[in-house]
Amino acid sequence: MGLKVVKFGGSSLADAEQFRKVASIVKADPNRHYVVASAPGKRFKDDVKVTDMLYRCYEMVKNHEDITEYYAQICERYNGIIRDLGMSFDISGELEYIKNGIQHHSGRDFAASRGEYLNSLILAKFLGFGFIDAESVVFFRDNGSFDEEKTNEELKKELAKYEYAVIPGFYGVMPNGTIKTFSRGGSDITGSIVARAAEAELYENWTDVSGFLMADPRIVEDPAPIKEITYRELRELSYMGASVLHEDAIFPVRYAGIPINIRNTNEPEAPGTMIVSATNGYDTEKIITGVAGKKGLSVITIEKDMMNAEIGFGRRVLEVLEDHGISFEHLPSGVDTMSVVVSTAAVDAHRERVIASINRAVRPDSVVIEDGLALLAVVGRGMVKAKGTAARVFNSVSNADVNIRMIDQGSSELNIIIGVEEHDFEKAMNGIYREFVK
Repeated sequence: MGLKVVKFGGSSLADAEQFRKVASIVKADPNRHYVVASAPGKRFKDDVKVTDMLYRCYEMVKNHEDITEYYAQICERYNGIIRDLGMSFDISGELEYIKNGIQHHSGRDFAASRGEYLNSLILAKFLGFGFIDAESVVFFRDNGSFDEEKTNEELKKELAKYEYAVIPGFYGVMPNGTIKTFSRGGSDITGSIVARAAEAELYENWTDVSGFLMADPRIVEDPAPIKEITYRELRELSYMGASVLHEDAIFPVRYAGIPINIRNTNEPEAPGTMIVSATNGYDTEKIITGVAGKKGLSVITIEKDMMNAEIGFGRRVLEVLEDHGISFEHLPSGVDTMSVVVSTAAVDAHRERVIASINRAVRPDSVVIEDGLALLAVVGRGMVKAKGTAARVFNSVSNADVNIRMIDQGSSELNIIIGVEEHDFEKAMNGIYREFVK
């Protein structure tokens, strides 16, 4: 196996004990050259993540509150890790500089990013690795969008200077020199960016779960793990609410054809889930890769005789949503009926105006907005090769005493999406899972 980039999440670097586990994992394989680190996460259930503590410091300064006492708790988190690791490493100057930066309004992103920065300094020292500040190699444009090509070019040159190095996740720099963060969970993105620049053979993403599960364990009891999943399947499941990996982290490595291995820091012997560009293999016992879903949706139903013969009908409807800043989830439609599934939260503030605008734009026979919809996506590359999969999905939902309100299947046959009442969401998911996983 060639060069590996490894990323460790906040739970993997929450305290000194976790640091030791991380060091053991990194040192166990000399191919693990570059490490991307998150800020310290929760050490126990009611603990507070360091990033959230830094956000609070920013808000306190904004509200003209003294942060001295609260910031001292952040300092102790880091000094406690250093002390418990038996290290001789003084970061008091860094801590004071960060405090002054927050107090002098260096920005919300600056405050939040310091969690990763400090943790990476400590981890690099503990491992005996070099340290590459993300501020010098991860770039954003003036409009706040990520500058992928400039980052790849500069990061590639910087990585070439180090055989082994630690890079903080989550942040980069704007053209004016200010810190800019990715969205929450953005350390996954940094890891993917580093893997691409390093031309890694594998990107290992270490967290507190042993890979993806076939369903949400809060809904389905003890769901089976997913051994292998394609980028396309992951994208479908992530979009429908499945979580483990930040979905934006897929794209840099997918572009480079680098597989991702989701691993568990607390169970390093477990193989985890392998995310690959493509594969011909699938579990013939299960057929589906996973099932995921989300609630809080509404469906806008528009009826008009002969709408299929009216050129531009669908475009005008979607323009109304665009004008109100509403994106759509799905568009299941018939000959004389068009349905648009949207987030209830997004449409709530514009409900009457949306109906009025659609009436003006396309003069329908009727237009109504119904709430309380949930969507479930059954995803699997094996579905296209298995006869009767759709029938099994529908029968399993019916057997769970759930009525299907909507059906939508992509032409690739990678997924089947059904809409049910929100109160039937859990029953439907369990019914589908039981049908396909014996």
